[in-house]
Amino acid sequence: MDSSSSRELRIAERQKEMELNPSETRKLVDRCKQGENGAFDDLIRRYERKVYNFAYRLCGNYDEANDIASDTFVRVYNALGNFRGDSSFITWLFRIVTNVYLDEKKRQRSKPTQSLHEIIELEESIVQRQIEDPSPSPAQQFEKMERNELLQSAITSLPEYQRLMIVMYHTENKSYEEIAVILDLPIGTVKSRLNRARLSLREKLAPMMEHFQI
Repeated sequence: MDSSSSRELRIAERQKEMELNPSETRKLVDRCKQGENGAFDDLIRRYERKVYNFAYRLCGNYDEANDIASDTFVRVYNALGNFRGDSSFITWLFRIVTNVYLDEKKRQRSKPTQSLHEIIELEESIVQRQIEDPSPSPAQQFEKMERNELLQSAITSLPEYQRLMIVMYHTENKSYEEIAVILDLPIGTVKSRLNRARLSLREKLAPMMEHFQI
């Protein structure tokens, strides 16, 4: 299976995992709109892990990710009446997470260096998850941790919109179309920004080529 087919399969699997049952989600949203007791709590339980994971991959900091997730659900509660279903709920939700993250970055410009646990293979312009060794040696563990820290530091140092492109496309397996909806951008702009983000990341990783083989 070629890399494009593998990516399409990952996207399909991720969409299935994240939406679970779209019709059930829609019913749950309708219950929230009708003010049913406990409905919004059910919505939070269904999506809180996905929101937190996405927030963490963007900011790289556990406490900040918790703050972003909390703020996201406050905004969801206030804006749920405006959700018309033009896009999937998860796409709408991720757009709110993205806006909360960008607002937070305007308030504080700290740059944490936690790991994304991803390896960027820029020769192929793809990102692949690291395969866990069931019994890694201490040297391998140290090398992996060092590589992750270098990668996260490089991604964190990217401009925010480039960082969003890398995380959404390569980590979250979002399609061009989904990213276009989340960021309210034309697909052509998404593609060009993603290419620039890859080039920028490649430049930052170039001095560390012995770790990434670029």
